[in-house]
Amino acid sequence: MKRTIFTALSILVFSAAALAQAPAEEIEKALTPLTGAQATMRDGATVIKWKADFTYDTLRKGTNKMVCYDRSGQPGQAAFAVECTSLANLERVAQNLKTEAANTDPKAKRAAFEELEKSGKWIKPEVGSVWIHVTGQNATATRKHITIAMPGATGKTLGLPENGQQGGVWIMDAGSSEAHLMIPGN
Repeated sequence: MKRTIFTALSILVFSAAALAQAPAEEIEKALTPLTGAQATMRDGATVIKWKADFTYDTLRKGTNKMVCYDRSGQPGQAAFAVECTSLANLERVAQNLKTEAANTDPKAKRAAFEELEKSGKWIKPEVGSVWIHVTGQNATATRKHITIAMPGATGKTLGLPENGQQGGVWIMDAGSSEAHLMIPGN
């Protein structure tokens, strides 16, 4: 009897430890884009986990405006894909995830986003918010890409080129809700 109770308790303790480790590992993976960032940015970021219905669970409540999440395994994503942005952009991210999931063909996906833009229904990102993407085949072979959201901005309104041919920062998708500053070399 004592042995049965001991075995049952051991299983419970082991299971609890395994469950406790899983969220910690998920949190660390989601925070990958902030590796090397100021400690306050990384330590204060919220971490979420997207669900199939395009809502999310909060794995860690943060103290700043940054939110990070894992996109690995989602339609059109690399084997390793994590992203950080502003909490203010979560509604847009959910809309994007839903649109991407409903349109697996690249042309259909692009057409769906263009229709959202044309109809004015594509939720705008927070002006000046950063988007940090880290993608790759695995955690050690990745590429970091950083953009800054500037919905509606154009080369004329910002005094920046609308292509990267001159080198330096430039604005992509000028005039749309998708307009963003491209930062070369990242």
